[in-house]
Amino acid sequence: MDGRFEGSYLGRDASLSDTARMECKICWWVYDPALGDDVWQIPPGTPFSALPEHWRCPECDGARDQFMVLAEPT
Repeated sequence: MDGRFEGSYLGRDASLSDTARMECKICWWVYDPALGDDVWQIPPGTPFSALPEHWRCPECDGARDQFMVLAEPT
């Protein structure tokens, strides 16, 4: 077992689409680029890969690498 969660992007921002929704694996808060993040003053339309390095989950303070890619709706 390698300790990875299914859907983990492992910090590889280049592997994410600009519309990828990301879920915190600690508290399940979802970052949606269409909405941005009011807490960190991230404007709507900002992809997860463009968030500043110091950005953290606004609910639990989890680091960016604690997020998993949510499956696109079919």
